[in-house]
Formats: sequence, C-alpha cells, structure tokens
Amino acid sequence: MVDLTPMRRWCALLALALGGFAIGATEFVAMGLLPNIAQDLLPDLYHGSSAAGIARAGWLISAYALGVVVGAPLFAVLAIRVSRTKLLVALLGIFVLGTVASALLPSFGLVLVSRFAAALPHGAYFGTASLVAARIMGPGSQGKGIAIVLSGLTISNVVGVPAITWLGQQAGWRAAYLGVAGIFVLTLVAVLLAVPRQPAEPGRSARQELRIFRLPQAWLMMGAAAIGFGGFFAVYSYIAEVVTQVTGKPLSFVPWVLVAIGLGMTVGNLLGGWAADRNLRLTLLAGTPMLIAALAGMALIAHTPTGLLAAAFAIGAANAILIPSIQSRLISIGGDAQLIAAALNHSAFNVGNSFGALLGGAVIAAGFGYLAPTLVGVALAVVGYGLTIVSFGLERADRGPARPAPTPELATTHRS
Repeated sequence: MVDLTPMRRWCALLALALGGFAIGATEFVAMGLLPNIAQDLLPDLYHGSSAAGIARAGWLISAYALGVVVGAPLFAVLAIRVSRTKLLVALLGIFVLGTVASALLPSFGLVLVSRFAAALPHGAYFGTASLVAARIMGPGSQGKGIAIVLSGLTISNVVGVPAITWLGQQAGWRAAYLGVAGIFVLTLVAVLLAVPRQPAEPGRSARQELRIFRLPQAWLMMGAAAIGFGGFFAVYSYIAEVVTQVTGKPLSFVPWVLVAIGLGMTVGNLLGGWAADRNLRLTLLAGTPMLIAALAGMALIAHTPTGLLAAAFAIGAANAILIPSIQSRLISIGGDAQLIAAALNHSAFNVGNSFGALLGGAVIAAGFGYLAPTLVGVALAVVGYGLTIVSFGLERADRGPARPAPTPELATTHRS
C-alpha cells in the first residue's frame, strides 16, 4: 500500500467506522419500533392481540439475524480472492438496496425477506473493514485502526439507535429505515473517496478456511455463543414493551433505555477486551454468570424507571464482556482458518439473535407477560454456560499442546 498522509489515513478510518455505525442502526433499531411496525404491517393481528402482533413483528429481528448467519461465512470465503476495497463497496451496495427495500415494501412478508437480504453483508463488512484498517495503520498500530472501525458500532448503540428510534416514533418506522439507508449511502461514497485500494490476501483458499467446521471445539463454542447470546436477545428484542407495559413509561422513554444498553455494551466491550487479553478462560467462566445475574435482576427491578435503566445497563455490559473472549477462543481454535473463525463469531451472535427473539416473542404471545423473556434469557444463558464448561473440560482431557495465540491484528477483529 502507498504511504498515506495523516489526514487521508484518518478519513479512511472514519469512513470505515461510519459503516459500523450504520450497521448498528439497521440491526438494532427494530427493537424499539416493534409496536409501530406491528400496527402498520399487521393491523388485524395487532388490534386483536397487541402481544401476538408484536411477537409476529419480532420475526423481522430473527430474519435479519438469519441473514447474518448465512452471509458471514459465505462472504468470508468470497473475500479470500477479491480485492478488499471492491468487496467493501459491493457489501455497502447490498446494505443500501436491502435497507431501502425494508423501508418501501408494502407487506410484512416482503419486508421480512428484505431484512434477511439486508443482513447478508453484515459479518463480512466488519471482518474486511477491520483488516483494511489494520493495513492502513501499519505495523505496531493495527489494533488502534481496528478499534476505530469497531467504535462505529459502539457509538451507534449509544447515539445512533436511540436517535433513529426517536425518528421512527415521530415520522414512522419507514422513515427510520430510510434514514439508515442514507447513512449507508454516505458510507459508500466515503469509502470510494477515502479508502485506498487493497488487493486480496495471497496464498489463501476456501478449503483452508472451511476446515474449521471439522473441529468439535469450534462447534461447542459456537453453540455456547449462540445459546448464551440468545438470552440477551430474548430480552433486548422486546425492550419497548417492557418500557410501556411493565415500567409504565411512554414510548418516548424507549430511546433512553437504549442509551443505557448502548453505554453498557461500550463499557463491557472495553472491559471484555482487556480481560480476554489477560485471562481468556477466566473471563468466559466468570462473564456468563454475570449475564445470568443481570437477566434475573431485570425481572426484579424493571418495574421502576431507575431499576429498568440499571438493569438495561447491566445486561448490555455483561453480554458485551463475553464477545471478545468468545471471538478470541474461536480464532485460536480455528488455527489457520482465522478469517472465517472471526466471521463465525457474528454467525453465532446472530443465531442467538434469531431464536432468542423467537422464544421471547413466544412466551409473550402465550400470555406469560412482558417480563417472561427474562426467564427465557436466564435459561438460555445457563445452557450456553454449560457448553463453555464442556469445551474447557474436553480441552483439559485432550492434554494436547495448546494452540498458538492469535496475532493481535486478528484477535481484535469483530469485538462487537
């Protein structure tokens, strides 16, 4: 890569970070707008039973998550032989088209399909953008470049998601998605103008990357991540209903709860990265009980605004603490297949997003109340914890040589 001026380097990094901001908005904004979406796309079902309508609208969250699950490994394999900058532009183009379609299509079924399509580039964008940022910053500063890219997602949860949720409440949920599409368009233009061309990584093959699927430890950790994160999304997906039906606050209070979750995720991500670098095993074994306690705590204290904000912060933080450790462990398990291992972290995260939202909606639709998803979340987190313990137990029983630690460049990829 040619030498870049400091100004050009920062413009390129900020362009990549803007994509993370937009991805955070498109993934999480539905959580705060489910009542609005249900009333518009499912009016008969919603007016017959608001709980059933909201639970059905939650399928949009699951559809997006399934799109990430499918797209992350698919595009990670395609990324092996494609110029990284061309790939970024193509991924952003898919984001634009999928998000515009989500805003404009008239029926629930069509919007469901568009949410799936819009999610396909999610994992590959973060992986590719992080590697591009590492190359831009050069030796010794890769971690800083990756952190700047990932800060877009973190900031989105603190500022972007609450702001776009507010826009959707005021102007309609379709306006919210059009706003997100506008951010993707801005990102695409910024990447074209600011990010220097980068070729594909030589010497890699799809066969090498796909070998990770032969490893039982990889399946155990993906299962632990998917089920454990499902506990988080069983609650997060229906946070707007907790605000209005349990805490008794208006919809205008939802963005503040989303800010609390975003702040928790920001703090948790920083703490989780620091802790994983020092003791990955201990972070995983201690972090999940923290998530279980936070989920259980919401069932006890969410009846007051202060309690809800505190619980929202705690759940966001406890969930985010685990993400860097699970990612680092998947990369270590994957050995040479580090690119797809990093993408699989996103797949696992969004498997949890998908069935967590479905199970949370199911208990609401069954009439168990809007705090019932917290108990679903506790159960899922406990199962995920059990798989983590089994994984470490089998590793100890194997008594084989430990795999080498991942390089700093790849170990920090996908921390959000």
